[in-house]
Amino acid sequence: MNKVSTLTANGNAENVPVTIGIDLAKNVFAIHGVNRFGKPVLVKPNVRRDQLLELMAQLPPCVVGMEACSGAHHWARELTGLGHTPRLMAPKFVIPYRMQGKRGKNDANDAAAICEAVTRPAMRFVPIKSIDAQAILTLHRVRHGFVEERTAIINRIRGLMSEFGVILPQRAEVIRKQAQLAAERLPGWAASAVYDLLAHMVTLDMRVAEYDEHIKRMAHADERCKRLMALPGIAHVTASALVASISNGHDFKNGRQLAAWLGLVPGQYGSGGKVKLGHITKAGDRYLRTLLILGARAMLANAARKSDHISRWAVALQARAGYGKALVAIAAKNARIAWALLAKGETFKPA
Repeated sequence: MNKVSTLTANGNAENVPVTIGIDLAKNVFAIHGVNRFGKPVLVKPNVRRDQLLELMAQLPPCVVGMEACSGAHHWARELTGLGHTPRLMAPKFVIPYRMQGKRGKNDANDAAAICEAVTRPAMRFVPIKSIDAQAILTLHRVRHGFVEERTAIINRIRGLMSEFGVILPQRAEVIRKQAQLAAERLPGWAASAVYDLLAHMVTLDMRVAEYDEHIKRMAHADERCKRLMALPGIAHVTASALVASISNGHDFKNGRQLAAWLGLVPGQYGSGGKVKLGHITKAGDRYLRTLLILGARAMLANAARKSDHISRWAVALQARAGYGKALVAIAAKNARIAWALLAKGETFKPA
């Protein structure tokens, strides 16, 4: 009988782990488990990937802490099936606990720090995604990759053309038209290179449009997404990404907490009773935050032509605080309203 089986069979509270920290990796994991008194009772610095579930199946239900990295959601779902309670944390929240009384960084120290961090009452955890939600987010990641690649192609075309004295604007629609005409004045090989880039850009346009259609069909088939799309500034891409990322929003106490998780609130710097607000934290999911900001930009562009309460508020806010701050405020407001629609099952009713 191995050590883990012996611990489980004895049933002694001093030998049974109740909290476990796992340092995830590709092939070899580190495990650090403590009993209810905080004493280490299970320390395994080298656990192979194919041994992890077998080892965890021998343990009684535990709180299992892991960093939210590649494969973390998969392992969280597997551990849930074994009766454990997995909790994911952002790696930056674990760093302070690794520095307490530890020298150097290694897998064993990381696992011990994770085990310590997961027990903190003020720790913030990452919502565990279902396999369907991860499948939807896969479409978003691939689409976003195509968009970034297309932007890189546009910038490359502008850079190459500027070497020959042809300055093109930044707008993609204008570049598609002007670059084709301007390339006719370039030397043979240079013109051929620009034509190849333009052809590749057309291919990327087709791929982005194809993935847009996939996401749009999924969003219109989901009742939660349809409720979110009633919000000004939230279209099918943002609605689908929000639902896949936070599901019903039950991992957040309120809308303000969701906005803070997305990094749409200002950082606070205070001492002696004086609090100063700085720039937005930009914490959390950068992709979701970008989508909300882009939606706020579209909403603000059309707000002047509308007379509803939110549009009038957005126009007044821009006049008072400026364009950039107004975008962030609109994005944060949409995040809070989106949480209310998802968590409470309500329908958006503009005043």
